[in-house]
Amino acid sequence: MPLALLALAIGAFGIGTTEFVVMGLLPQVSADFHVGIPTAGLLVTGYALGVLFGAPLMTVIGTKIPRKLMLMLLMGLFVVGNLISALAPSFGLMLVGRIVTSLAHGAFFGIGSVVAAELVAPEKKAGAIATMFTGLTVANVVGVPLGTYVGQAAGWRVTFAVVAALGVMGLLGIAKLVPPLPRPEGVSLRHEVGALRNPQVVLAMAMTVLGFGGVFAAITYIAPMMTRVAGFSDGAVTWLLVLFGVGMVIGNLVGGRFADRALMPMLYTTLGGLALVLGVFTVTAHNEALAAVTVLLVGALGFATVPPLQKRVLDQAHGAPTLASAVNIGAFNLGNALSAWLGGVVIAAGFGYTSPNWVGAALATTALVLAFWSASLERRTATNETATTALRTEGDLVSQ
Repeated sequence: MPLALLALAIGAFGIGTTEFVVMGLLPQVSADFHVGIPTAGLLVTGYALGVLFGAPLMTVIGTKIPRKLMLMLLMGLFVVGNLISALAPSFGLMLVGRIVTSLAHGAFFGIGSVVAAELVAPEKKAGAIATMFTGLTVANVVGVPLGTYVGQAAGWRVTFAVVAALGVMGLLGIAKLVPPLPRPEGVSLRHEVGALRNPQVVLAMAMTVLGFGGVFAAITYIAPMMTRVAGFSDGAVTWLLVLFGVGMVIGNLVGGRFADRALMPMLYTTLGGLALVLGVFTVTAHNEALAAVTVLLVGALGFATVPPLQKRVLDQAHGAPTLASAVNIGAFNLGNALSAWLGGVVIAAGFGYTSPNWVGAALATTALVLAFWSASLERRTATNETATTALRTEGDLVSQ
């Protein structure tokens, strides 16, 4: 793998850290700005919405800019957003900083996926994408716990300043290591938008929303599930989240490796396994040891879907993949928001803290059905094209 992927992974590490670290710092932010925890939670909601809408917006803006330069501009925007958050004199300005930061998120991963795939041979594309996303997964194991510790010990502003420094490192790495990659000739915004109308691209994005959404249905409520059902102490939630992050790292690398060999079978395996594990989680959540193992498996199976889903979008939007790739990153966040809401609905309805696991299992199962449907449509299209080609060949022979 080329060193350029290291620069992309560093940027991904910074983005992953800033996305999740704020969750552990909400009490400190709330106290400093004299706002309630629900109000401070807008820093999470605002970021997610910024990713959802910022991914296509920033990608469209960058349609006529070389991809390397666009990645550098996005990292610059990331640095500015985190500095605004670190120096914000009011909660409102900090929220602005979070939204500015989020605008870089989706486009960076979307364009970064395309660049990573172009840096390697065709049979290694999913592995290259997984290498970039390793930065995001490692952030959950290292960056978020360390950022939370620094924020609690030295103040949350220091955490965001450190994250901004990570962004500078990513920017310099991209400038130094990523080769110039001009946009392909003949690809315009019209082509990029047109790729979104491909039914296979839409199906892949739907699998993204439902498949990875299934993970967040359970993980969003892991704290009350583990403390009130499994019997863990409040302090144990931190290492359980680290365990989840370790699973994400493993799943990401395995998913990238095997998606290059057999993409659709990999999706069948991961989505089916995820649905099964989430369903079983309802039972294993009542035992500490089994619950910990299940958390690891949810992280591994959940993130093992990411490289194949991202590569599926790139393959189906062939020739104009940048916008589709960025929109698919937004689809991950849409799935997170949707599943977290559905998980809250079933808990509020009185079904208990393990009920979001069933929601997650249902979402992952639906994604699996869509995967089989997508493959079936692809086979049918290939058969029709083969038949059409044969008829044309036969007609040419007759005319001769």
